Amino acid sequence: MYPPRFDYHRATSLEEARSLLAEHADRDPRLLAGGHSLIPALKTDRTTADVLVDLGGIDDLEGVTTEPNETIVGALTTYADLLEASELAERHPVLTDALAEVGDLQVRNRGTLGGNLAQAEPAADLPAAVLAANATIVAHGSGGEREIRADEFFRGERETALETGEVLTRVRLPAAPASDADRTAGAYVRKTHPASGWASLGVAVVLECEGESVREARLAATGVTDRAIRLESVEDALAGEPLESATVAAAAERAAVGIEPDELRSDLHVSGEYRAGLVPVYVERALERAAKRIDASGNGGEPR
Repeated sequence: MYPPRFDYHRATSLEEARSLLAEHADRDPRLLAGGHSLIPALKTDRTTADVLVDLGGIDDLEGVTTEPNETIVGALTTYADLLEASELAERHPVLTDALAEVGDLQVRNRGTLGGNLAQAEPAADLPAAVLAANATIVAHGSGGEREIRADEFFRGERETALETGEVLTRVRLPAAPASDADRTAGAYVRKTHPASGWASLGVAVVLECEGESVREARLAATGVTDRAIRLESVEDALAGEPLESATVAAAAERAAVGIEPDELRSDLHVSGEYRAGLVPVYVERALERAAKRIDASGNGGEPR
């Protein structure tokens, strides 16, 4: 399999990338980050491109920065580098759980956080994780820098809030105050499709507790519809309730509430009805994993 012919440009700065996008605007230019999604799609005729603008030469878009109240991840930071970032695992385990499920060694060495989010695959793991983490996605375009809440970023299968000519530059993840770190935890679990390796279903959760009760819960699912979605019915059921098995089970039973049957995603391997049936099961597993981490942290274990 060979990709179709295209013009290739490698940008070494954000300004150069934006200039190239503007220069070739009439030829529907595509941005190339890690390339592990775009290049196979070109080879299999699932997409086309006359012009590729490679962002790989922009060093400013790589790396993890920790501030007291947030973690900032450059869009070109690879999955492999993120998995080795101990501060990310400590502050945002929901994201590192999801990263650990992505692809194999080769994919993790090429794939980037920004490329993954911009691709907006409906079965990708990371969109659910950034939704649960209440992330902000930062884009840069002709109008300057723009911040987009993760809740508003994913609009459908391979559709995002990015506008023409914009480049996703970084992701901001709010961090719990140090005083609350041992009562905050996240987790991601999924059912992996045995043939494709994608998530048939994935659930991400971030829990914030006060004492023995849930102060706030954020949950998101991937694979269920054409984009990652929040599970607000579960969040509402948990808020203010004690974090115990009966509460978790009762909240998980409400996981599919609000998801309309015609929104469910079906493909050759998994029906929408089957996915809907899995949601409560994996919601409960994700909540239990996060609860165990909070319990371990409160008893002297590693905060997660």
